Amino acid sequence: MRVQLGLDPEIDFVGGLPDPTNLLAEVERLKPDVVTLDVEMPGPEVFETADRLRQRFPDVKFIFLSAHVRDSLLSAAYRCGASGYFAKGDDLGDLAAGIKRAARSARGTFVMGPKVMAQCPAARAVRTMRRSRRAGVEDAAPVSALDRLTSREIEVLRHIGNGRSRVEIGKTLSRSPKTVDGHQERIMKKLGIETRADLMRFAIREGLVQA
Repeated sequence: MRVQLGLDPEIDFVGGLPDPTNLLAEVERLKPDVVTLDVEMPGPEVFETADRLRQRFPDVKFIFLSAHVRDSLLSAAYRCGASGYFAKGDDLGDLAAGIKRAARSARGTFVMGPKVMAQCPAARAVRTMRRSRRAGVEDAAPVSALDRLTSREIEVLRHIGNGRSRVEIGKTLSRSPKTVDGHQERIMKKLGIETRADLMRFAIREGLVQA
């Protein structure tokens, strides 16, 4: 990534770290305009680190990279003040364009890569609006699809993701199979998912399934 981004005359790659342990010290030393953070980096929890980065260096923009495109991760990135979210499978040209847009934009702009937009329902639902105190308009946060579900519905979805039948789920929750069917129907309606197989895939993608 460093080599590819270095080919862009408008981007100067000033430094890199194997984990976020010394991130704040390096940001203070190097004074970058934009920081890219790998969600899967080892070491301290990356979203907590990003939140500390935002509080200490409010003028520094940061963008997340991840191998996983999940509503929940996208929502977490926005909540901690990120300027964007890209999948590792996105073209580096798109990432470069996102970095430059983040650097030039006002705080509140949220840039998303093509794969994020294509795979994540929450990303597709985001309205593009400029943050304006005078007009009282703010960017719409990418809300996780899971936020639409009740705690019981998330529990049912987790069991569905683990491949359990309606009868098995009913026994575990002390509910009838008909009640489980009702939960499943509401979950599918809220998520815009039409088949049980797609519900299983969604639960796996969102990390609800325990190995």
